[in-house]
Amino acid sequence: MSEWCWEYEPNKTHVVGGETPPPPDLVAEVEQRAAEIARAAAALHLDGTRYQGVGDGVQTAFVPGGMFLYLTIVRHQCVYVLQVTASPI
Repeated sequence: MSEWCWEYEPNKTHVVGGETPPPPDLVAEVEQRAAEIARAAAALHLDGTRYQGVGDGVQTAFVPGGMFLYLTIVRHQCVYVLQVTASPI
């Protein structure tokens, strides 16, 4: 049984880099919450590689300073962070 992980999809530069990157504290919050989501998924799916069900699709998580979109692929045992959006306020 392998460990669950989280990662940026397609990569960190694409998701939180660019011309106007989100504040570093928001990125830290996103990374912390993504790790929590991966731990929760590991507890729910003890061996994700054998999972046969349908996934939950893209989900939204709110963190201080903004939000992010993520996708849990159980068979990969990975949570993919797809987009990070800073709060306009």
